[in-house]
Amino acid sequence: MALYSEKVMDHFRNPRNVGKLDDADGIGEVGNARCGDIMKMYIKVTDGIITDVKFNTFGCGSAIASSSMATELIKGKPISEALSLTNKAVVEALDGLPAHKLHCSVLAEQAIRAAIKDYYDKNGIEYDKSMFPEDDDVHDHGETEE
Repeated sequence: MALYSEKVMDHFRNPRNVGKLDDADGIGEVGNARCGDIMKMYIKVTDGIITDVKFNTFGCGSAIASSSMATELIKGKPISEALSLTNKAVVEALDGLPAHKLHCSVLAEQAIRAAIKDYYDKNGIEYDKSMFPEDDDVHDHGETEE
């Protein structure tokens, strides 16, 4: 059995939505101190819909594939739907990740949330603060003991 699914390999070799949005409405950056992965998500929002999304990821193949798949899952969707995206949904869409790489999907979820929070903050939009972890928490979620 292969370590990575064909979908993971496809999103690693041919990542979707890579780059930067210079006119982004929200930007989220998260990292994992233990593995060194860093993800940055950029979102463009029109009438509550994520009309464009780009990412830059410094990390392993699983981190790149998770970022790519996450952008595909939220592009064209309402913010409320993007906020409900879980790392489990990213893993399922990729047809699985090895247990020691699940933190990559957690980072993708957190990067999206951070970009949406930035959008809310920039636009003075009220939100439930419990939906967003504190900045210090973002950098350590998803750690797996090996």
